[in-house]
Amino acid sequence: MKLDVIKLDGGTAGSVDLGEDIFGLEPRADILHRVVRWQRNKRQAGTHKVKTRSETSYSTKKIYRQKGTGGARHGDRNAPIFRKGGIYKGPTPRSHAHELPKKVRALGLKHALSAKARAGELVVIEDASSDGKTKTLARQIKDLGWKRVLIIDGAQVNAEFARAAANIEGLDVLPSMGANVYDILRRDTLVLTKAAVEALEARLK
Repeated sequence: MKLDVIKLDGGTAGSVDLGEDIFGLEPRADILHRVVRWQRNKRQAGTHKVKTRSETSYSTKKIYRQKGTGGARHGDRNAPIFRKGGIYKGPTPRSHAHELPKKVRALGLKHALSAKARAGELVVIEDASSDGKTKTLARQIKDLGWKRVLIIDGAQVNAEFARAAANIEGLDVLPSMGANVYDILRRDTLVLTKAAVEALEARLK
């Protein structure tokens, strides 16, 4: 699969061959769903917490005598049936993460890249370099017509480029090892540098 390579200023820089086994697959929604669900569950904080009857602030005194009132038997006001009492079997802090085989994760990344390539939302640029000025990079992004874009670089992101991109709304920058299914799918355009293409092909072989 051949794709033209462009520069950030809009010029051309030849072409690149993309491996069919990574960029030419028929995207499978079930694989992408599994990986996105795994990622999002892993990111979930899991800090939800309620107070049990031992943690509420009412007195532990028995509210009225056991017999003779004509009402039900009760102990203290911390019981779950009372307003502002403790919650029975409520949520407690926990991890929402679950296991997903490495092969499925790798396959999900391949299908995400293939989905972008098939939809015409994959762009390859020569490199991601900048003078460090947000104004210059923002103008280049606007001229290229990119709005919600993820740029993936090689092993390391150029420091000047990362600084220039930090304040541009809708623009994310990741190194090749940070490439993941969720971030790729949530952006309208995926931009890879030539170094990123080489790194991803080496990672997913």
